[in-house]
Amino acid sequence: MSDDNQTVIPRSFIDLFVPPGRIKPTEPRDVIAVRYELCEDMAQLLTEHAKAKLWELGVTEDDVLERIHRGLLGDEALFSDNEASWVICRLAELLDWPIPNMTRLSQPSAT
Repeated sequence: MSDDNQTVIPRSFIDLFVPPGRIKPTEPRDVIAVRYELCEDMAQLLTEHAKAKLWELGVTEDDVLERIHRGLLGDEALFSDNEASWVICRLAELLDWPIPNMTRLSQPSAT
């Protein structure tokens, strides 16, 4: 990817690649940009699905986000745990839903 790329990557996404206590990401900008585009696209694609599930299942917004989060972390997941959590937060933002407590979403479900 050239330096001419004008994609603005949010700090919240870049931070996924910065280990605690460090200031520099572990991956180069081009890798982070590709991962960001994948995660942003997924969040955008999931908006209609999330709205439909909210209506179809008659559950809360948090329940819908939790179910989608579990799906993103399935056996053949394309996303890291941090990326999946970011996608869910971005999805909530796009839908104007409350941002979920990601600690709760990361816990194994009792169901």
